[in-house]
Amino acid sequence: MLLIRAIVRPEKSPVVMKDLFNAGFPAVTKLSVFGRGKQRGLKVGNVTYDELPKDLLIIVIDDKDKDFVVETIMTSARTGAKGQAGDGKIFVTPVEETYTISSGRKS
Repeated sequence: MLLIRAIVRPEKSPVVMKDLFNAGFPAVTKLSVFGRGKQRGLKVGNVTYDELPKDLLIIVIDDKDKDFVVETIMTSARTGAKGQAGDGKIFVTPVEETYTISSGRKS
């Protein structure tokens, strides 16, 4: 299993979540977060916004679904045909074990 963490623009997260749902991946956790990437914030006039709002989407998938899920997220979260700085980042890490809290069973 793999843990996918995708940091996306807040206006893109409903599209990403809808596309994941339609692709058969309905289980997604969404958190509102603030941060900055390579663009180092945003300057408007004399005001600099060091931290920008983003959404963090978290999903656990089977290894075999990685390429499909990553491509779905990238396509849905990208701004325009070529994308823009600040569109986000996807992190993929292995999951060693999972447990269902209600049953106490290892999944």
